[in-house]
Amino acid sequence: MLLQLKALVVVLALATVVFMLAKPVCLRFTAPEDFARRRLVWYVLTITGFMSPSFWLYVLIAAPMLAWAAKKDSTPVAIFLLFIFVIPTVTVEIPSIGIKRLFDLNNWRLLGFVVLLPAVVARLQDRTPGQPLRLSSMDVLLLLYGALQLVLFMPYESLTNTARRGFLFMLDTYLVFFACSRLLTSRRSLGDAMGALCLSAAIMAPMATFESLRFWLLYTDIANRWGDPNEFAWLMRGSSLRSMVSTGHAITLGYMMAMAMGCWLYLKSSQSGKWTNLGVLFLLSCGLVFSYSRGAWLAAVLVGVIFVVLGSVNTAKFAKQVALLVAVTAGFLSTPLGSSLAESLPFMGSQNQDTVEYRQQLAETSWALIQQNPLLGNPFVLLQMEDLRQGQGIIDIVNAYAQVALFYGLVGLALYAGVSLISLLRSYALLRRSRASRDIQMVVFGAALIACSLSNLFFMATAGQSWLQWVLAGLLAAYASLVPSTEPATGAQADRYRDADRGQRAYANRMSAP
Repeated sequence: MLLQLKALVVVLALATVVFMLAKPVCLRFTAPEDFARRRLVWYVLTITGFMSPSFWLYVLIAAPMLAWAAKKDSTPVAIFLLFIFVIPTVTVEIPSIGIKRLFDLNNWRLLGFVVLLPAVVARLQDRTPGQPLRLSSMDVLLLLYGALQLVLFMPYESLTNTARRGFLFMLDTYLVFFACSRLLTSRRSLGDAMGALCLSAAIMAPMATFESLRFWLLYTDIANRWGDPNEFAWLMRGSSLRSMVSTGHAITLGYMMAMAMGCWLYLKSSQSGKWTNLGVLFLLSCGLVFSYSRGAWLAAVLVGVIFVVLGSVNTAKFAKQVALLVAVTAGFLSTPLGSSLAESLPFMGSQNQDTVEYRQQLAETSWALIQQNPLLGNPFVLLQMEDLRQGQGIIDIVNAYAQVALFYGLVGLALYAGVSLISLLRSYALLRRSRASRDIQMVVFGAALIACSLSNLFFMATAGQSWLQWVLAGLLAAYASLVPSTEPATGAQADRYRDADRGQRAYANRMSAP
């Protein structure tokens, strides 16, 4: 109990510092009352998580608090993104009467029930009477992917289990995509949602640094106390402890930091001070580094490179940014910490290279099995992959595309990837229109979201399914539905985007020339 209280004190102290420093930053894209309410709810849920003896007591307190906050909040999706990892990813079976098993509940599903679902229902009720609900091509592909999962496994399971899987697909996947794509209808709400993700990552970043340097995982006691201990908590990279905070895994923590850095590349445009931008990037970089997640490191680099390519058309400026990135990276690698991290890099270092070899073996085995059932996959494919079972007793398919193709074939893979690809194409088309109309804000906005999504697609090829995949697809769909301004930026807006303005205007002039 004493160790638990000490961990709570550390978490609250670090979070309080972050909230104090983040308030003036967040108020640039978040309403003051929303920020204050979200901060209050974060404190209540965090204290409840550390002090509650059971998950169900946490639910009893968290459910009404989250429902109250979401009802009053101007951006319910921001509530969802801020509180996904307010507690560890504990999963508990719901007690049932009359049937053998209902379904498992975790914080993600709780947020879906009390935050996203009421907001979506309210939005649908606000439609004009008689106006039909229109589904986009992305909706259709995602629903077909869900239906394919059900149909392929129906001959081998009970009707009850099929109904359960269908319900959970709608709750875990489609509701998240639908809410993000339909509830975020303005630049302000989209920026607010991205800011909530950044704030969540910023709160965890100093905790991640503390965990690795002090060799103390702050949140593990909660999962142990609630009956769902994390078997993969204490992971090492050489002699260093890999931080995970409340995300459940070091890879998830690193991935979240990389995506938050991508979102910040847009949000920094609303800040007036250069040191604010550097401070936020440094904080998120600390969380990224101490996750010791190589896939997340590469994803973060990709986010930066793609953003620069899409968001800047000034060749000289682009060359300077690339040179600066190379110089900073070279300087960092020359330090003792940089040398230690370099030893963890795939193909370059000497630490944990067995994971690289495992991925190569997985790719070879997966491709051979996919060729045996190319169209619709094989529901029992794991029986043919026993040689990949690790010492932890699992067959870890750390490639999301291979996983989908193995179980649902290339048809399933086309549906699965098609949602993200269409959202990317539509967003890129809007980005080009925004360049032509000289809407600098929309260009930077689109560059940040596209960079995050492309980096996410790469990350999924190295680490498996991504919890943020459908959120990003929804954010891109929401962005693609916006309309670029036809008026050039003026006044304060011009000041906020002055760094990108000159190059973007030159490009727009070239594009509009006959």
